Amino acid sequence: MNNDNPWQRFQKQSCMSVEMDLRLDYSRMIIDNAAFDRMMKPIADALDAMRKLEAGAIANPDENRMVGHYWLRAPQLAPTAEIRREIESSIQSVKRFSREVLDGLIRPEGGDEFLVVLVVGIGGSALGPQFVSDALGTDEDPMIVRFIDNTDPEGIDRVLAELDELLPQTLTIVVSKSGTTIETRNGMLEVAAAYKKAGLNFGKHAIAVTCEGSSLQHIAVAEKWLHVFPMWDWVGGRTSVLSAAGLLPLALQGIDIDALLSGARGCDIATRLNDIRKNPAAMMSLIWHQAGDGHGRRNMVVLPYRDRLVLFGRYLQQLVMESLGKSKDRAGNPTPQGLTVFGNKGSTDQHAFVQQLRDGPDDFFVVFLETLHDRNGLSMVVEENVTTGDYLHHFLYGTRDALTESGKRSMTLTLDELNARSVGVLIALFERAVGLYAELINVNAYHQPGVEAGKKAAANYVALQHVAVAHLESHRDLPVDCEAIALAIGQPEAAEAVYHILEHAAANPDHGVIRVAGPTRFADTFYVPRESKKS
Repeated sequence: MNNDNPWQRFQKQSCMSVEMDLRLDYSRMIIDNAAFDRMMKPIADALDAMRKLEAGAIANPDENRMVGHYWLRAPQLAPTAEIRREIESSIQSVKRFSREVLDGLIRPEGGDEFLVVLVVGIGGSALGPQFVSDALGTDEDPMIVRFIDNTDPEGIDRVLAELDELLPQTLTIVVSKSGTTIETRNGMLEVAAAYKKAGLNFGKHAIAVTCEGSSLQHIAVAEKWLHVFPMWDWVGGRTSVLSAAGLLPLALQGIDIDALLSGARGCDIATRLNDIRKNPAAMMSLIWHQAGDGHGRRNMVVLPYRDRLVLFGRYLQQLVMESLGKSKDRAGNPTPQGLTVFGNKGSTDQHAFVQQLRDGPDDFFVVFLETLHDRNGLSMVVEENVTTGDYLHHFLYGTRDALTESGKRSMTLTLDELNARSVGVLIALFERAVGLYAELINVNAYHQPGVEAGKKAAANYVALQHVAVAHLESHRDLPVDCEAIALAIGQPEAAEAVYHILEHAAANPDHGVIRVAGPTRFADTFYVPRESKKS
């Protein structure tokens, strides 16, 4: 830690933004000023690259597309009049549609009012809206918002069971750019089946958020869904929360989406500054770079001291890790990069993993996040002149001091209060810090080949399941082990995959697969009986 006293260091190493009601205090990071100075040219170049991206440069060359989530909150910056009109029209459509729903002009088929919003999506189309919904929701919200964000059958059942008698008054929003995202498609099919079972027309309760010409758009039009809102190929899922994917459910919940957009727009302006030490996004990216030696060698632990921000860490995991976790730089050179994000909330984690943070290995830095305003109204006094909010504040700074004493790094973000505008600031701040950091390490922050590789591998398992189960169905009542099945279907190298597939199939009644115990689990055999639910 630097030799000057903490008060002097705090003043020198704080980045204030009055426009955003935000302060970044990096005085508890271990700063190498000479190394910092050497990064001034790279960060200036990164800011220039950001300006070109905002002007419409092809920022994703492998997909030949622009990256324009910044235009969502400032349509006037869009590179063409057509894109500007589309964004403005989408925002107005969201406002108009949500107002008509809340005013009872758009109703479910039974004639009652809509009371619940069910969002079906995954990744960015769920994580962003979930975070904002939880951060800003109140008991006075005009609609309840729930999410199906996985292809977990029991998880889907739990959400539908919670809705139960409210299903007739539930408005379902299906979000998928392509319409082919498997988890979202599966969720949509399960939800549509639940409506049908309840004697309801799914289309009269459904909305799509998708790209023009997608399979989801075709379904929505063919089935006469209530509305289709646009998504564009220049908006990535992890940066889509300020598109209709997030704005629509949030507006229906009663959240001030104008304030949300205003906060993000204001943050964009404040983080375009060329004066690096007054630019919190630029400073954050430089601090991340130095803390991880330019290769993400320290994890980022996000600790918001506010229950409403408990989902912020999950949201940042996708934004940061999907953007920065790359095996190659933009020139195709093998240079593994990434920045691992962990976190939950304070002061809960003082009773969980802070012990290791203080006394364990120096493989992390902490991002503390506080809001100065505790609650609406007065707080009770739990001891003389001390409230519960005072304790929460003091636990943050006490934990920070304890980490400093053991030579561990931390930075602190302070917001005046938590509201729609400040949440918009947080979203934009980290989006821009991620974009600038990606420039510093020369990776493409806007594609995700690793995710696509996982999807392709899952598709291979689906194809293998079709073949393996078909083999059992054509040889009914004949127990056979996985190695023999793999050999019989011409894929001897797939014996392990066949084992996992049939082990799962036998644990569920869907395929009629029976498991017979062998001398070891690996020698178990599987068969489909002659009389089964599928025969």
